[in-house]
Amino acid sequence: MTSEQPFPDLYGAATGVGSMPGTDAREAARTSTGALEQLPFLPELPARGPGADMIGRGAGLLVELFAQVEPSGWRFADRPGRDSKRAHSWLGEDLDALEEFTQGYQGALKVQAVGPWTLAASIELKYGEKALRDRGACLDIAGSLTEGLRRHLADVRSRVPGAQLVLQLDEPSLPAVLSGGVKTASGFQRLRSVDRQVAEEVLRSVIGALDTPVIVHCCAPEVPIPLLRRAGVAGVSLDFALLTEREDEVIGEAVEAGTVILAGVVPSTDQGLSDPAGNVAGVRTLWRRLGLDPELLGRRVLVTPTCGLAGASPAYAREALSLSVRGARSLVDNPE
Repeated sequence: MTSEQPFPDLYGAATGVGSMPGTDAREAARTSTGALEQLPFLPELPARGPGADMIGRGAGLLVELFAQVEPSGWRFADRPGRDSKRAHSWLGEDLDALEEFTQGYQGALKVQAVGPWTLAASIELKYGEKALRDRGACLDIAGSLTEGLRRHLADVRSRVPGAQLVLQLDEPSLPAVLSGGVKTASGFQRLRSVDRQVAEEVLRSVIGALDTPVIVHCCAPEVPIPLLRRAGVAGVSLDFALLTEREDEVIGEAVEAGTVILAGVVPSTDQGLSDPAGNVAGVRTLWRRLGLDPELLGRRVLVTPTCGLAGASPAYAREALSLSVRGARSLVDNPE
């Protein structure tokens, strides 16, 4: 199945997953745009605290739904409070910094937002249970998020008019949502699994309502790639080390159908880094095992860190992005 919107025609590209270390929006934007010529991204800085984290930023994007921080985490509220205002303020600061460092930019640009299922698995309803438990609440979240994403994408376009936007939905909780692995608010039980068809339909409704190609990032095992493809994604971003051989066929079918694979191969926390060719060796091995055309490597695979870089040092984060770029070039220069 083809995606709702085609992915930009990039060759030998790399990008980041989303989060960066520290609290300096200008420095993060400078690093993203300076290190990643083909696909820079709008950085997220969760170290600033609630509202700058993935769930808080997602809650801030919701339209006519409000959330606040409780001791147990994020919970829906009747009206916007200081936590919502803080989320909006930090997003505005990040967008200002991105705009500063993308003056005259013409090309692909990635923005990230938490997906509807991870949001539902993370925010509590007013009475204290996860929204995931209530199907009506899940649908409300998806609809509200869709409208918020429309507005967010329009804002980014007005700030960077030469950009060809790509939206990344972060869905780290999706495998647990589908398998019944999400814990209740008390932590003593698990919520019932969501029917795969329902999960697919909700994602399709969000993706189909947006006029930009959508990729889904999931850094958990057993990413439901066929479900995501049917929902209309243009690409799938995953931790390449978590793939198993039984997923080979699924990857091969996705690649041959035109799905872009964002292969997380560079470690996302400080550790000894191997050479760029070593980082992407597993990608080449998979390609050979599947018998795929080596010339597709540079067009169907983008190289990324394994996950966000919020837990890394600033120096390591810069090096990880640089290694991702060099690894992507290695796939192009030496596809075999």
